[in-house]
Amino acid sequence: MLSTVTTKGQVTIPKPIRDAMGIGPNDRVAFIREGERVLLQPLRTLKAFRGAVKTKSPISFTEERARAKAAVAAMVKGESE
Repeated sequence: MLSTVTTKGQVTIPKPIRDAMGIGPNDRVAFIREGERVLLQPLRTLKAFRGAVKTKSPISFTEERARAKAAVAAMVKGESE
């Protein structure tokens, strides 16, 4: 598949490639240079993996984040004592 570079240096990723790689509007991608080749890799944030693991009891994202902050605070407090 071919694409043309615009005067602004922009390239449109062909739809079949976007579909195959799961790239959508506002997604971020990384360009990785390997010698004379450039690889395109979609970047996934932790938010993209939300819901990937089932829990024993349903918990809201806000509650889980509060628990994580409390755990980090406890670790930091333990290190400073």
